[in-house]
Amino acid sequence: MPLENAKVAQLLIPVDDFDKGVAFYRDVLGFPLLSAAPPQMAFFDYGGVRLLVGVLPLGQLPQRGSAIYFRVADIQTVFSSLKAQGVRFTAEPHIVHRTPSSEHWLTEFTDPDGNQLALMSEVAIGGA
Repeated sequence: MPLENAKVAQLLIPVDDFDKGVAFYRDVLGFPLLSAAPPQMAFFDYGGVRLLVGVLPLGQLPQRGSAIYFRVADIQTVFSSLKAQGVRFTAEPHIVHRTPSSEHWLTEFTDPDGNQLALMSEVAIGGA
């Protein structure tokens, strides 16, 4: 298969306001800014995957639909920190799946442009 060994290298996150988008991903979410080409593109690093926060060309409508799930070690702490910075979540972190050895936690939110984002965490049960 042609993409059998491919890895995700970059994700486009369409924004309407360049400065507002950069501020959200840099200052609120805390992603390291790799480089910027104002007023259209800024590149951030998230665990080796490049996030392209970009203003689309005039007349091109954003195709929003795929959610980005950010894996975090402590979902409650990250949730509390982001909520204190004004991030609006759809719900408190909650368990969405249990296995004999772990619990899978999730909470969803959006950026200022309505892009769907989420925090996820896998928590070991009983020293597993």
